[in-house]
Amino acid sequence: MYNFGVVMTDEEKKRLDVFETKLRHLIFLHDELKRENAELKRLLEVKSEENEKMQTDYQNLEQRYTDLKTAMTISLNGSDVKETKLRLSKLVREIDKCIALLNE
Repeated sequence: MYNFGVVMTDEEKKRLDVFETKLRHLIFLHDELKRENAELKRLLEVKSEENEKMQTDYQNLEQRYTDLKTAMTISLNGSDVKETKLRLSKLVREIDKCIALLNE
């Protein structure tokens, strides 16, 4: 420690030591928080990737469910003809939309 021509009393030296101790502790806490923040960011990224995968899986399952409902509706033995006609009409409209998009 440099004196620079200033004489410090014992009380001032004690205060400086306490200040240095508190400053070191704050720096330590800051470093700990930076490490924790980095870990939380990493975990958030992992969870975001998991969420995206779950969303994709959900969409695939939703499509499979719709396909299964369509197959079940078509395979009915005339017991629910109205629902079958509605489902087929919906499929025809979707096909017409696809054809229209291809023609653009």
